[in-house]
Amino acid sequence: MDLVYAVNERPPPATLLVLGAQHAATTMAFIAYVLVTARAAGLDAWGTQSMVAMTLLGLALCSALQAWGGRLGSGALLVHMPNPFMIAIGSALVAAHGPGGLAGATVLYAVVAMVLAPLLRHMRVLFPPPVVGVVICMAGIALVSRSVQHALGVGDDVWDIDPISTLIAGLTLGVIVVLSIWGSQRLRLMALLLAIGAGVSAAALLGRLEGAEVLQNVPLLALPHLSAPVFALNGGMMVAVILIAVLTQLDTLGSAIILDKMDDADWKRANLQVVSGAVRANGLGDFFAGLLGSFPSCVSSANIALVYATRASARVVGLVTAALLALVAFLPQVTMALTLIPVPVLGAVALYAAGFLMVSGMEVLTSRAMDSRGMFAVGLSMSAGLAVMQLPQLTAQLPPSLHFLFGDGFVVAGLLVMGLNLLFRIGTAQSAEQALHPGTPELHAEITGFVERQGAAWGARRAVVQRAALAALEAAEAIAGAGDRTLTGIRGSFDEFNLDLELLHSGPPLELGDPTAAPASAALLDGDDHALDAALAQISGRLLRHLADRVNASQVNGQSTLRLHFEH
Repeated sequence: MDLVYAVNERPPPATLLVLGAQHAATTMAFIAYVLVTARAAGLDAWGTQSMVAMTLLGLALCSALQAWGGRLGSGALLVHMPNPFMIAIGSALVAAHGPGGLAGATVLYAVVAMVLAPLLRHMRVLFPPPVVGVVICMAGIALVSRSVQHALGVGDDVWDIDPISTLIAGLTLGVIVVLSIWGSQRLRLMALLLAIGAGVSAAALLGRLEGAEVLQNVPLLALPHLSAPVFALNGGMMVAVILIAVLTQLDTLGSAIILDKMDDADWKRANLQVVSGAVRANGLGDFFAGLLGSFPSCVSSANIALVYATRASARVVGLVTAALLALVAFLPQVTMALTLIPVPVLGAVALYAAGFLMVSGMEVLTSRAMDSRGMFAVGLSMSAGLAVMQLPQLTAQLPPSLHFLFGDGFVVAGLLVMGLNLLFRIGTAQSAEQALHPGTPELHAEITGFVERQGAAWGARRAVVQRAALAALEAAEAIAGAGDRTLTGIRGSFDEFNLDLELLHSGPPLELGDPTAAPASAALLDGDDHALDAALAQISGRLLRHLADRVNASQVNGQSTLRLHFEH
């Protein structure tokens, strides 16, 4: 990517301040997730203000550690935001114990991240995309019910829709949709922030903005109020927090890789030092901020989009962003003003978050080829989760200690999809072989059928499977056209990080040509059959190297093999 300011470059002071302010404003828009949690928990204005201030400090600390790098972070411009996966659990803890109730969940969340930092590469096998997709999708579905109630202004017992609340929520959601679809690139990045402003303005015009008088008694500058930590997690909540922490850090892995690719024009594979540092910074920052009542955080994808839009990935911007977030935490009037955002506005924001999570989960699910095993794992787990959500009486007789574990549809779906994924993987070989019948019309169908069938059984990414099938067909054509060689079979193997195909044939190993050789001239090809054969081999070799990440030909015990390697 053609960056204006790369990771270790320093923009001019004025540009640096503008970039930092943009990132701070973008991530502050997601403070709405904290407000949704506080509203669902019935927290008062002062308690909400305290939680917002502590969360801003936590986001500042995590973002600063990420930008600082070294042994503490990734050394990249990764800005943090409140984790939307934690809304349901956070509201339950805050309702029971106040702002300090978040401490136990945030600290456990942070400890899991720190433990995962050196192990994350190996965890991908346990959490393939079908598992991650189900959990993300169910996290969005879990938000829908409460979000609709807030947007329509209805209570748990009385379902009289409030037209004014509906109008405010509809306007807020409409602005998000319009700006996200038809707005300029800059407006799309600020869609959530501008929509909240539009919703608050509409509420003020309609007489629904309450509590503004509280701001008169709030000082402009003051230390945030600290909440005494309360460690009160039952077994079910612990399982849910651990599950969310693991999945969040898998997302952190992807975010760190995206930025690393932006900064490295010759990028080939993930920089494990950057990835581990990103997860470690999340864990360290949330651990210390969590003791003070901060909401658990995650890397903000919206800020990564802002990096792409501004073409500035300088990590010093992350330090400025962290400083601005920390400054706002010491401005009680600003943090208190955030708590006055009306309930319908928060309902619309939560609906936006729910839709984003559901669609993101579906995208992850459809990124992999799936056979009947994957379909059953996804379908049964989501069905179980939805059944618990829609029929709460199914778990009403459970002991209180187990109710959150088996009475929460999100947790049920997450645990079941992980268990079914491991169960259905039993008996699935990670290598396969099939004989081929050259010279028949069915040859191409045999090759593509083998690659697609095994790719689905292994859960390989669709894009990689399609590329592998094209490469295998081209390799078969190259072997058939080389003369004195007969294609006999195809082998494949998969280990979550690598997909390998081997085409077996008789005769000598296939000559792939020198990839650095210049193309032969047309006159030489017309007059020399040997030159023509060499040129065709060179073309096939170039095409195979373009489709596959690595190609080589060999012969062992009289068996010639053409190997195609694909990084997964």
